[in-house]
Amino acid sequence: MAEAIACKHQQDLRLLLAFGRNLETRLRGRSAREILMSVLLRIRDKDGVLRPLIGNRAQCSFSRNATRRNIVLKARQMGITTWVAARFFIATITRPGMLTVQVAHDQRSAEEIFRIVHRFWANLPRRLRMGALRTSRANVRQLCFPLLDSEYRVESAADPDAGRGLTIQNLHASEVARWPRDAARTLASLRAAVPPQGEIVLESTPQGAAGAFYEEWQRAPETEYKRHFYPWWWERSYASGTPIAELTDPEIAMMRERGVTRAQIAYRREMLAQFRKLARQEFAEDAESCFIASGDCVFDAALITARIAYAIEPESQLLRIVPALPGREYVIGVDPAGGGSEGDWAVAQVIDRDTKMQCAELRGHFSPEELARKAVALAAEYNHAWLVVERNNHGHAVLAHLQHAHPEAKVFEKNGLPGWLTTSLTKPQMVARMDALFTAKPELFSSAQLLREMLGFVRHENGRMAAQSGGHDDCVMAMALALAAL
Repeated sequence: MAEAIACKHQQDLRLLLAFGRNLETRLRGRSAREILMSVLLRIRDKDGVLRPLIGNRAQCSFSRNATRRNIVLKARQMGITTWVAARFFIATITRPGMLTVQVAHDQRSAEEIFRIVHRFWANLPRRLRMGALRTSRANVRQLCFPLLDSEYRVESAADPDAGRGLTIQNLHASEVARWPRDAARTLASLRAAVPPQGEIVLESTPQGAAGAFYEEWQRAPETEYKRHFYPWWWERSYASGTPIAELTDPEIAMMRERGVTRAQIAYRREMLAQFRKLARQEFAEDAESCFIASGDCVFDAALITARIAYAIEPESQLLRIVPALPGREYVIGVDPAGGGSEGDWAVAQVIDRDTKMQCAELRGHFSPEELARKAVALAAEYNHAWLVVERNNHGHAVLAHLQHAHPEAKVFEKNGLPGWLTTSLTKPQMVARMDALFTAKPELFSSAQLLREMLGFVRHENGRMAAQSGGHDDCVMAMALALAAL
């Protein structure tokens, strides 16, 4: 009897492994993975009813277009977290030696995701649960399948050691825009654990024009991550029975261009009334305006968004926009930093003294000595430009290196002292000057990095103007320095 049971378990195991070798094989428009998901897995829908997992529009689109490296920007409650969990669960129970790790933004979300995953397992056929897919451990958000030597974990980004020391075949980073602490560092550590043949999904609803997820979305073309964007109207439940007497021109255009129904337009009106400014973030309609600032943006956000479409992405530490021209004079604003591989950036902005056009941008994690040397080289390239160095904090060290190692440099002085002192009095004036120039002539600003920082440069509740949480404003301040010195 025991031998017969063991034989059945081995037969089931061989069958599962056969599916695992062919998960991407398509049959009647669906992959073998999707077929297994619909046959084996159960979820609780929004009404609390247990039902088979059948993909919605966004979920099926992800399956059709997913690569080994994916980043997903979405409206709220599109079902992507559940769908990725299901895709990875099927891989974990059909392929040997798999380690799947899902990382939620906090403990509560991690527990909720694990309930979804545990429900997948708990509703498998009893023969599989008690045989080929029996677990040796099912606690602390962890499922281990000893016959496959595979494991499924759900962890929290609140744990700084999440994923450390592991080799991960499937990584799902959920709601990255809401990760605490140094999200970029946590994400880098996790991705380092995934081999080239492994699969990564970074997924989130937007939260501000700054932070790790925002940067990952912007840099996706250069990092070769496949972008997936899912707007709110792809979710069929986002509709309302409230009658609409008259449509506005933008609503008519939305129905014509995006296929939105009148019921969805009615829902949109209710959503805008309820969420107000946050509606663009929680119910994303496009991949640009959903990244709204967490405070009142100092600069004109609509103008920035329009200008970004024509901006230049830096391909190295030095972005040359306009080369130095004979007879022209240039000014370089220099915002120093500590020089470490993390934290703030050291930035130098080159502008034409007459036209105020941005001509070049230097950005990197430079030590004071290295920044001084690179700034002098940049000044020499731009007709021996003036160097306007902020002397706050690390600026004193940069100025010291300029004085002793580069006496030929033309260093801006104010009130008999080298450099520029940014204070609570001078900063608003500097930013106001830059804002006025951008409003009048946005075409003078060409760096995509600078424009993204401007989009995340906000007035905080205490009245302070700075980057929103998780962002940087070094490019902004370097440009403001150069303009102020004029």
